[in-house]
Amino acid sequence: MKTWRAILLVLRKDLLLERRTFELLPSMSLLALGTIVLMRFALDQDEVSGDLAAGALLIPLLLAALLGIARLFAAEEDDAGIDQYLLSPAPAGAIVAAKVVGLLLILVVLEVVLVPVFALLLLGPSLGPALPEIVLVLFLLDAALAVIGGLVAGLAIGSRSRELLIPIMVVPFALPALIGAQAALAPVLEADPGALATRWPAVVGIYAVILGLVGSVLAEFLVED
Repeated sequence: MKTWRAILLVLRKDLLLERRTFELLPSMSLLALGTIVLMRFALDQDEVSGDLAAGALLIPLLLAALLGIARLFAAEEDDAGIDQYLLSPAPAGAIVAAKVVGLLLILVVLEVVLVPVFALLLLGPSLGPALPEIVLVLFLLDAALAVIGGLVAGLAIGSRSRELLIPIMVVPFALPALIGAQAALAPVLEADPGALATRWPAVVGIYAVILGLVGSVLAEFLVED
């Protein structure tokens, strides 16, 4: 079986399962939105901008991503789906690639809700002028988080300490992408927005590509082991 077809089949299965159970996306959304509401009162400010605004947007996203990563292989672990998959003619690494794509899609959908709520509750400057830059930076960050999440979740399959292992591994690997995203978003979230510094989105994008290349090599070994 070709790799791309196996990826599409696993991705389709995951999306159908999510549509049927409607479990992961609502949980991630509630966690992210709850964090935004908590920060609204914890910061004790009616409006934030610049560095503080960038951090206030990225922290809920990271927490929601950690929740999604922890549940990424839940369906396969519940019914021995990994063993069944390995008995099929599909490439072993395709299931990790499908999980990466699925997590990326979920993060994008999550941000469709998260960003307007963030702008309504916390953001001082108008969201409109900076929206294209925000979309670009968040998509690059999502790609990095999705690759990291797929690899770490694949490594943690079957581990009794999965809930502990995932955040311990994800956060350090995600730090370069988070720092780059924060540095890129801060100027465009100022009261007087500046131009997007292309070097920071480039850093996040290059990091995501490097992670993807490393992941394409390691994914097969993670699942088989």
